[in-house]
Amino acid sequence: MADPPVTGLVGRHVLFLHAHPDDETIATGGTIARLVDAGTTVSVLTATRGECGDTAPGSAPDDTTAAQLVELRLAELSGALAELGVQQHFWLGTPPARAAGVAVRRYHDSGMQWGPDGWAIPADDVPDTALSLADPAEVTADVLALIRVTGPELVVSYDARGGYGHPDHVSLHRAGRAAAALAGIGFAECLPGPPGDDGGGEVVAVHVATHRDRVVRALRWYRTQLLSVADDHLVHVGGQRQELPTVEYYRIR
Repeated sequence: MADPPVTGLVGRHVLFLHAHPDDETIATGGTIARLVDAGTTVSVLTATRGECGDTAPGSAPDDTTAAQLVELRLAELSGALAELGVQQHFWLGTPPARAAGVAVRRYHDSGMQWGPDGWAIPADDVPDTALSLADPAEVTADVLALIRVTGPELVVSYDARGGYGHPDHVSLHRAGRAAAALAGIGFAECLPGPPGDDGGGEVVAVHVATHRDRVVRALRWYRTQLLSVADDHLVHVGGQRQELPTVEYYRIR
């Protein structure tokens, strides 16, 4: 049986903003695949190269350098985006996702650790070049520059808590929402699960069960970042098991 039509995430062109390679597939992969199949142009902006992510055992040689690991992760991202059918990919800080008149900038992964309340908090050794330490106005200007060049009608990124608290997710939520407002276009938050009744805004449920095979294939590209991927769940490098959803939820702001 076909999934119900996608309603609420409207536009001929939708731009997804994500912080690290694999986020686009884990958080929004089913929706991306559905929109592509419906004829929507889908673009993805990735903010960092995931430099601080843990590496799955056996996924890279023991003598792999940090630079070589980044290259592996870029290849993984490219493969995953192709599986999902993404037509355009951009890096934050690199034109066209860079404000005019300023030098190209590479935003780095901020890293994270788990806080006592179970939410992610910044790592102890956050690099000075980290996304979470960047001037919010600079990040917003970069996102706005991309919007003005590519012309999406809707921007999708994280909710205000970044899904599970990751500081890079939170930074990108703020920049994405601010840039969309300045551009006069819609902004939608991807939610970590079914929402409560107190968040405001229209909630959109995108049914993705019939696109699960595509999502699984995309996830399996991330060999350095995921321990395993099955038809109904994945296991992160840290051992956290995550069920693959049949519905992805969004809040329109």
